[in-house]
Amino acid sequence: MTATALGGATPAPAAPPKSAPEVNWTYLLLGFAGMVIGQFMAILDIQIVAASLPQIQAGIGASADEISWIQTAYLIPEVVMIPLSGYLSRLWGTQKVFLVSCTGFLVMSVATGLSSSIDMMILFRALQGFLGGAMIPTVFAVAFTAFPPERRVTASVVMGLIVTLAPTVGPTLGGHLTEWLSWRWLFFINVLPGMLVLFLVGRFARFDTGDASLSKGFDWAGLGLMAVFLMSLQFVLEEGAKNDWFADTAILGLAVVAALTGPAFIWRSLTYRNPIVELRAFANRNFTVGVIMTFIVGAALFGGTFLLPLFLGRVLAYSPSEVGTTMVVSGLAMFATAPLAGRLVRKLDVRILMFVGFILCAWGMWDARALTEEWGFWQFAGVQAMRGAGVMLAMIAAQQVTMSTLPPHMVKNASGLVNLARNVGGAFGLAFLNTSLTTNTAVHMGELTSRISQSDSQMQGLLAGMAQRFSDSVDPHASALKAVWGMLQKQATTLAFGDAFALLALACAVAAFVTLFARPVKGPTGAPPAEAH
Repeated sequence: MTATALGGATPAPAAPPKSAPEVNWTYLLLGFAGMVIGQFMAILDIQIVAASLPQIQAGIGASADEISWIQTAYLIPEVVMIPLSGYLSRLWGTQKVFLVSCTGFLVMSVATGLSSSIDMMILFRALQGFLGGAMIPTVFAVAFTAFPPERRVTASVVMGLIVTLAPTVGPTLGGHLTEWLSWRWLFFINVLPGMLVLFLVGRFARFDTGDASLSKGFDWAGLGLMAVFLMSLQFVLEEGAKNDWFADTAILGLAVVAALTGPAFIWRSLTYRNPIVELRAFANRNFTVGVIMTFIVGAALFGGTFLLPLFLGRVLAYSPSEVGTTMVVSGLAMFATAPLAGRLVRKLDVRILMFVGFILCAWGMWDARALTEEWGFWQFAGVQAMRGAGVMLAMIAAQQVTMSTLPPHMVKNASGLVNLARNVGGAFGLAFLNTSLTTNTAVHMGELTSRISQSDSQMQGLLAGMAQRFSDSVDPHASALKAVWGMLQKQATTLAFGDAFALLALACAVAAFVTLFARPVKGPTGAPPAEAH
């Protein structure tokens, strides 16, 4: 008898295994390329004005205090949009969010370039930073959701190059544009690549669709707490060093506001059913370690990019083009390291690469602690090469550690948190380094002057020689004293820069050992990541 006749059931044939959806590589690569160009513009505009602030100040009649707001006004609203973009991408879809962000960024770029007063420029610059901020984290989300697992490392390498090179070349490109054309072209230059971005993203970047149900119960209270917390924190970090920190009433007040709204925002995000930012990703240990690493990468990236050009201009009196020539070594080192890093990530434990990257960065910064006024191109080149290679290795490895063990539904939100960590890390680094430079310059100046007495025979000989050189002045002795004071001030400033580089080196060395707390990460050729508990 057959099994059917005996009342048995014929076993159903096994279902064929589900195959991964076929990837349209033309659409994926062209759409991603458009997003990468947009991300480059948004990050570049943070630093592109750095070398041209005096020209902008003269062009719009701003004071020295007001002109610093050209950068601050861009950064403060940007930090609000970066984490918000994850929610907006889930609500409207990545393509719509990116197109709106890029369009707003272009309009505000033109408006900023046409500004005739400092008030107009600050307003348009703030809107430019806020609207363009969404172009930065959405690229990260696409790299870890739209690309197959075996191609995510390549996407990470591309993003690593953009994130590290854009702030590095920003001051150099800005200085040359101002010399060749005018400072207004720092903003007009965005138009042509921006139009290309709109075409590529609008035509090819159909990576996902939004979920309109997320609009129900939108967390306005959470948005308000997040905006107040992040803007207050960013303002304190950007302006604190200039205003003697808590001695300034506004800085103290905003620090208190940040201290109150920060915990309130975290509580709201953890308890509300539909939070603006999903903080539960921090339950994943690798994500938490990766965010800490990204924070320190931000400090090393922006801190190193800040310190060396400042030293070259302030102490060695380099022109913007000379600064650019010196800084180009860092970019070349990153370009050379990126392909190697992509290959190593596929073969080695990424924790090893993070460790090596931070050690290289620490080594380069530690060498820079011994810089002097006699240093030339090749001494700076060695420091830049070590730092550039280290930052690139650490960043690409940190991206893999941070994102690879997250479930897909958390990636969009997590990408905003990762980029926020890098930006806030950079702000912390700059604030700390600015304070260190001011404090240590005064300390070293006190040490140098305390060792010198005008009754010392060598000092008397130096003053006599200086006085003879300034014999044509009204008061040769006073001119000689002023010249000697300037020499001492220059030496004290050089020593303070050395201290700042040493601090960056120590931070990178500590970060190298924190990497050991991450869990092992499966190679990128494996299956999609499962949720970690």
